Amino acid sequence: MLLPVMLCFFSMGFVDLVGIASNYVQKDLGLTDGQAGIMPSLVFFWFLIFSVPTGMLMNKIGRKKTVLLSILVTVISLIVPIFGASYPVMLFAFSLLGIGNALMQTSLNPLVASIVGGDSLASTLTFGQFVKAIASFLAPYLAMWGATAVLPSFGLEWKVLFPIYAVIGILAIVALSMTSIHEDIDPGKKASTVGQCFALLGKPYILLCFLGIMCHVGIDVGTNTYAPKILIERLGWTLDEAAFATSLYFIFRTIGCFTGSGILAKISSKAFLGISSCMIVASMICLAFGDVQMLLYVGIALVGYGNSNVFSICFSQALLHDPDHQNEISGLMIMGLFGGTLFPIAMGYASDAMGTIGAVVVMAVGALYLCGLTLKIKK
Repeated sequence: MLLPVMLCFFSMGFVDLVGIASNYVQKDLGLTDGQAGIMPSLVFFWFLIFSVPTGMLMNKIGRKKTVLLSILVTVISLIVPIFGASYPVMLFAFSLLGIGNALMQTSLNPLVASIVGGDSLASTLTFGQFVKAIASFLAPYLAMWGATAVLPSFGLEWKVLFPIYAVIGILAIVALSMTSIHEDIDPGKKASTVGQCFALLGKPYILLCFLGIMCHVGIDVGTNTYAPKILIERLGWTLDEAAFATSLYFIFRTIGCFTGSGILAKISSKAFLGISSCMIVASMICLAFGDVQMLLYVGIALVGYGNSNVFSICFSQALLHDPDHQNEISGLMIMGLFGGTLFPIAMGYASDAMGTIGAVVVMAVGALYLCGLTLKIKK
């Protein structure tokens, strides 16, 4: 039953192709950085709009059908660029990709809760994040392969990744459609309103988990953005030399997702969040005061591994806290992904005032919050 669900997690990773794709679109169309930056920003925008309504939709049609709808929207977004890659077309395609991913992230995690419950939920969600990371890793390599390989039968060049991922998405739809998953759907249950969904943030434990996801995303985006800048500032490297910092972060984040699944099956979420939070705090110290290559690399590796399981722990804790409103809670938690974009704004102003250490201080605030959250986690 979990195999088709994991194929859906792989489909969830398609959204990360927007990074490499926007670079190629910028090169092909001669766009400015500002014009190119609009494309990935569209993905995050739709999390704000669709996350909570998706939680309400699940109450009406069920989690499985919502996941199928999300993959269908994603597949359509991947087919559109095959027939043309003009700027308006790509904006439309990336908007669909963001909408599909917002639907999928909101509905797929609760669907896992319908299959796996209790203490196994966090480890299963973590393994799903590992599967998602595989798709994220493959996207740049598929694009580079298409751009450099001779493909006379297709002529798509870097855009070859779109039909490849579209086919995998179709396979995910077929596999999940053929899988029987029991869901506790009460046709007579009155659907929640938007106000009732947001009212759940009035529950202190739900709010704590929501803020935890915001901190996780803020640290994630902040490290991706500022790790190369820290190496440039401290070591005098060029951007090409410092670009490895982002790859190093993703390597250890993927390792963290893979090993975290097994660790969470053996120790409590509370203990593992405590360990992860301490690793992130240690990484902030390295990044704030390190001035040699090895120490900075250790800091990037620590935050990559430590931050890899925070989302799964916070998400699962929120779902298990209020089983009667899992769909609505899922929408709220995924909306936190959009809220995480507040961190880069604060980091930008802090960096202008203090240098890269200012950006690290902002991330350190998020790290300290996660340490405090550990004390509130139930088990």
